[in-house]
Amino acid sequence: MKKNIKHFFLLTALAAGTIHFVNRFINMTADIKNILKAENGNFYDWKNGQIYYTKRGSGSPLLLIHDLNPVSSSYEWCKVIRKLEKKHTVYTLDLLGCGRSAKPYLTYTNYLYVQLVTDFIQNVIGEKTDIIASNESISFVTLACNMNKDLANSIIAINPTSLKELHITTDKYASVKKTLLELPVIGTFLYNIKVSNTNITKYFREEYYARPQLVSSKLIDAYYEAAHMNFSHGKYLMASMEANYTKNSIEHALKKLETPIYVIESRNMKDAIAIADSYKKTNSGNEIVYLSNCKKYPQLEVADKVVEAIDMFLK
Repeated sequence: MKKNIKHFFLLTALAAGTIHFVNRFINMTADIKNILKAENGNFYDWKNGQIYYTKRGSGSPLLLIHDLNPVSSSYEWCKVIRKLEKKHTVYTLDLLGCGRSAKPYLTYTNYLYVQLVTDFIQNVIGEKTDIIASNESISFVTLACNMNKDLANSIIAINPTSLKELHITTDKYASVKKTLLELPVIGTFLYNIKVSNTNITKYFREEYYARPQLVSSKLIDAYYEAAHMNFSHGKYLMASMEANYTKNSIEHALKKLETPIYVIESRNMKDAIAIADSYKKTNSGNEIVYLSNCKKYPQLEVADKVVEAIDMFLK
């Protein structure tokens, strides 16, 4: 009996050591191509950690906010920024828990990002701006602009998350997943599996792009690198997202919002028309443009069409 127990603990220690080695190897090699070069930008010393941002071009300010996802970063705007900076002073940032920004061990909530957007506009941009928000980021941008009318002239939402999905709240099962992901060794290992090169490639080919043949290896490498920066601490954001702490109903804010919202929706997305219509019904002042041959990230897949839509709205 004692011999079996000894073997059990020995195998457990060996497995833990192997997992730890795998985690360390991933952390050491993930950014070897150095696609997301931090020297091209600056850092805003926010109260919860340093926020990486860039500032380019000249003209009226325009803030680009990427999708809230631990694999995402401001690299999401790489194909539109050069065209936008010809007419605007374009700001991009990596959200807390993403890319080159800090990834502290804390519970990431929707209101945390409301504070980040508010503080960034007030302390870095210093004046009213136009905001472009991708997917789930529309939730905290909407709430921030509803709470402070001096933040934005307009909001452009690219494939905003459905109002129904944003209404989802946490439960005990989601909290268990959060706790599991936050564990030092096994949690990091599970996170590394979720954001592996294989899984990121799968998401882009099946869910993010309408034409998978356009998905480049450099694009996958950039998202993989973003996910594993800062010792894979993007797991803390993922843990909070799994528990639905980053979601918040915005219907009440949309109804009262004085800042106009323009929606860019991809026809190839599931329930695209229904989602766009729900935003329109909640606030009749919203305008919608539909794009073809693209899915979740049209700013990467059909960049020229997105720039045309943005120019039309901002005029």
